[in-house]
Amino acid sequence: MKTIINTSVPDFAVEAYTDGQFKTISRADTLGRWAVYFFYPADFTFVCPTELEDMADAYEKFKELGVEVYAVSTDSQFSHKAWHDSSAAISKVKFPMLADKTGYLSEAFGVLDPESFMAYRGTFVANPEGKIKIAEINDNGIGRNADELLRRIEAAQFVAEHGDQVCPARWRPGASTLKPGIDLVGKI
Repeated sequence: MKTIINTSVPDFAVEAYTDGQFKTISRADTLGRWAVYFFYPADFTFVCPTELEDMADAYEKFKELGVEVYAVSTDSQFSHKAWHDSSAAISKVKFPMLADKTGYLSEAFGVLDPESFMAYRGTFVANPEGKIKIAEINDNGIGRNADELLRRIEAAQFVAEHGDQVCPARWRPGASTLKPGIDLVGKI
């Protein structure tokens, strides 16, 4: 296996359900700001609505950080709309729901299960240049947490802005950081 960290988000153009309409979203649309690609197995399932609702509840915080969220599954944009219209949890979603009908994005990000043709729970954060800075893949029975993702995005943004510093475990904005160097070796 090779790492996806610091690789570029692949070129793509897919249909999406967003803002009550169908729209084509491409890689070019995602550049210029931080982006979360939030892969999930399928519409009308069980853990997925809890995760998308959690992301929807935190969406304003993502936007405050200059981050756009893209939910991605191999379902169609029509399925996304039907799910949005029929589920109280999914009706809260204001971010684009991408329809990866061919599995291209899921495969490119390394989350496509070829047997089920569904994505594993993959979370990827790309910087404004489209380079992947955070990657997490969970088995499908393990839900994710938007608050922890927000914390990691804040750390990634801090590191991008302050290249000589790194964020230790549990770092939060305003907390102490570290400046790697020989003086720190064996002192932590």
